[in-house]
Amino acid sequence: MSSEVVIKAEGLGKAYTIFKRPEDRLKQMLSFGRKKYYDHYWALQDVNLEVRKGQAVAFIGHNGAGKSTFLKLLCGTVAPTSGTISVAGRIGALLELGAGFNPEFTGRENLRLAASVLGFSEAEIRQKEPEIIDFAEIGDFLDQPVRLYSSGMYARLAFAVMAHVDPDILIVDEILSVGDAAFQQKCMRFVRKFREHGTLLFVSHDSAAVLNLCEHAVWMDAGTVRMAGAAKDVCLAYQASIEEGKVNSNAFHIGGSRRRIETSEPVEDKTEELLRETGSAPKVKIFSFDPDAPSYGHGGATIQHVAFLDSNGEPLTLLTAGDEVTLQVDLVANKDLVSPIIGFYVKDRLGQNLFGNNTFATYAENSPRAPKGAALTASFRFRLPFMPNGDYSVTAAVAEGTQHDHVQHHWIDDALIFKVVNEIEIQGLLGVPMSSIELSVEAV
Repeated sequence: MSSEVVIKAEGLGKAYTIFKRPEDRLKQMLSFGRKKYYDHYWALQDVNLEVRKGQAVAFIGHNGAGKSTFLKLLCGTVAPTSGTISVAGRIGALLELGAGFNPEFTGRENLRLAASVLGFSEAEIRQKEPEIIDFAEIGDFLDQPVRLYSSGMYARLAFAVMAHVDPDILIVDEILSVGDAAFQQKCMRFVRKFREHGTLLFVSHDSAAVLNLCEHAVWMDAGTVRMAGAAKDVCLAYQASIEEGKVNSNAFHIGGSRRRIETSEPVEDKTEELLRETGSAPKVKIFSFDPDAPSYGHGGATIQHVAFLDSNGEPLTLLTAGDEVTLQVDLVANKDLVSPIIGFYVKDRLGQNLFGNNTFATYAENSPRAPKGAALTASFRFRLPFMPNGDYSVTAAVAEGTQHDHVQHHWIDDALIFKVVNEIEIQGLLGVPMSSIELSVEAV
């Protein structure tokens, strides 16, 4: 991260004129300022902020807290009522789904229009157009009016345009909540790569997403900055304020001392048993293997199929969290493989690796050789953990060598998508049934 300041707001404020009745607008015009028929609503007031080059900063807060207003001022789509805001660098903004798109224009026409508004020449647009089209993946709809697009198609095109106009500062609002799981994963991979050289402003109500993407956070409340600092500290304070609002604030406290508790007998965790008895265990819908999912590698082997199998070796399309399953990866060797390693990751919608494994440790001392043309099958049997609602993906890979020194032959992202549906809320990234629970107390 550089010490260079790329965004600076000083005393920034934005007020909107509110008329109680339609006729008050006419009265105000005819009064020539001698009388006031309106009230001011300050959406933003006295905001002082600095963002340095290379920072990833999250903006959190309730709806109406002023986050979107600040970002619109930053982009120059609205003018400040007071104070100043300065920006160094090109901004790529995804504030609203398809904002700026003409509904009667085709996707291709809107693509070109958006790029030209951002200052690209006709030659530059022609050069970047194939990359944008390839990223958006909207097929024949590219030459259809965007009024016919679904929300997911709007998101694909809007993100594809902004991702390829070489912004120095990328602003991402809740737009990433729209679209299918594979598209969300694709966007998150782009955002992570962008962070290596650019400045990211991320707006979300999802604390997990904020902590995953950003080191810094700004908590906005009632049009002002209530707290700014390390993302972990700001998210904790914000979450505490939400809980405080649910109860009598005089009875709510943040803090306390750490204590050890005296030992009692271990007890069995009845959560899983209860979920199964009531039929409330999370249901998991599994989609088909996608051989055309994003991939890379040297090509010494090709992954041909990835699937969840039951105890009889039959492919699964639906299962229950907590079930024992087999994840099977089938591939073919395109050359002689000396020490093949096959593995997988399960990722959430943010692209976080939740869990995974590979064959290296099991076969480290007696690694099988695979001649060219051989079919290889790796099977991983495990109990599928409980997971919160949402879309997940399986990444599969085949390499050759050792754990730390290997050649990647085929890595395929989002090879298999599955969706988890819960009737009850599961906290955290994973819900793991406990074999025992202990409680102990030690007086301070």
